[in-house]
Amino acid sequence: MATKVNVTRNDYKVFYPITTRWMDNDIYGHVNNVTYYSYFDTAANNFLINHCGLDIHNSHIIGFVVSSGCEYLAPIAFPDKIEVGVRIDRLGNSSCQYGIGIFTEKEEQACAFGHFIHVFVDRVSNKPVEIPDDMRKNMKKIEVTLSS
Repeated sequence: MATKVNVTRNDYKVFYPITTRWMDNDIYGHVNNVTYYSYFDTAANNFLINHCGLDIHNSHIIGFVVSSGCEYLAPIAFPDKIEVGVRIDRLGNSSCQYGIGIFTEKEEQACAFGHFIHVFVDRVSNKPVEIPDDMRKNMKKIEVTLSS
């Protein structure tokens, strides 16, 4: 028998509101699974832009997504308003793993949760680079310690 997963708002450090769109729903009447990855991407990049000062148009570094995963706990559907929780689960030299949680507005229990990994690379060469100190300092503010 599967253990019930309990993922709550307390597990995340910052939140970004997203309004679901009509086109997010699939033929079954709920948000299609692939759309959750768009929400993950939107939230992680909002964090980088708004909290880490990443200039997506002019910065010498950019983040490439190298891995992502999602577990679905409860459906959401248009016109739900959702909030996406973000934290840093692992901070490496040139990469970070975000923990992401999807919550319907004002609900404590997540509808879905997962991870999203960026490797930071030089914009021109596409070679991995060390995360700049300013960005790392702000990432550390939402870093959590995961129990094994």
